[in-house]
Amino acid sequence: MNSVESNRRLLLLNIGWWSIAGLIHAFILLSIGITVNETIVDTLITFGLMGTMCFFIVNNMRYYLPRKEKYWYIIFVSLAISGICTVISKLLLKLFIGDDAVYIHQIYQSSGLRFGVGFLLVSCIAMMSLLWYNQEEQKKMDAHKAETEQLAREAELYKLRQQLQPHFLFNSLNSISALTASQPEKARHMIHQLSDFLRGTLRKDEKQWNTLKEEMQYLELYLEIEKVRFGYRLQTTVDCDEAALDLKLPSLLLQPVVENAIKFGLYDTTGEVIIKVKAQKKDNNLEVSVENPFDPETSQPLKGTGFGLASIQRRLFLLFARQDLLSTQKEDNHFTTIIIIPQTV
Repeated sequence: MNSVESNRRLLLLNIGWWSIAGLIHAFILLSIGITVNETIVDTLITFGLMGTMCFFIVNNMRYYLPRKEKYWYIIFVSLAISGICTVISKLLLKLFIGDDAVYIHQIYQSSGLRFGVGFLLVSCIAMMSLLWYNQEEQKKMDAHKAETEQLAREAELYKLRQQLQPHFLFNSLNSISALTASQPEKARHMIHQLSDFLRGTLRKDEKQWNTLKEEMQYLELYLEIEKVRFGYRLQTTVDCDEAALDLKLPSLLLQPVVENAIKFGLYDTTGEVIIKVKAQKKDNNLEVSVENPFDPETSQPLKGTGFGLASIQRRLFLLFARQDLLSTQKEDNHFTTIIIIPQTV
């Protein structure tokens, strides 16, 4: 509900409040023998005056909303409006109905009662208006806070994505440099692959989510580049269920996981290494596992997840507010990273 609609509803509440109070007042006057004309004039002057003054006070709360002093503010305003309205209405009623001595006498006798009833009515509508504006302000503050937190999450997610590529780019450029003299054709081929990879990265940075099929195409390009670097030593197997290909996952999520597997799988060994990637639909989630072998004597994959896995875990927490979506397992000299992506998009 926007502010215009909110103010309109509050205005209708004020009009309804004073209309009902005026009808009750008129009924009481008629029941004690006051004429119809005098009742109409009395009701219009008394409640028209209080309603008008309350409208200006309530409208003022749109620009000044009392905080700690709000209860004293309500009491002071209610007393002031009730007193002023009682005095002014008495003078106006005497002016318009001055020829009825009995009615004028009743007005003077009921001044205290009119003041007390006016104070209760004004204080009630003032308190309701104060609570109304407090609620509206709280809604705006909550919306602003949510928007700020969302912007902060998006900024952090963007920063995390931007931090994933530099070390891979430096490694690739070093490999290209090394291949330039000995194998220029292979170096040229790697440059083309790296160009396609980076072009895809720039396009994907604009998207928050990709299908698994799109992400796997990007991952295959990354693996081709890495195979140029490591030659026969890097072997990969990719197993994706058909039902999982259309499921969604955060953009650029898998590459740092596979890069982490290559790092721990190849850097401390000299033989051939197989990196296994498997994706499947499990319940209503996408589950992706990346497995790599490691030598427990030279590699310590559980000592720390490294920046790649830590950044993935942070991204998943920012997106889903859960810490259990990334896990690792070590079994028979194989290290497995498991990622669960809830299908909430």
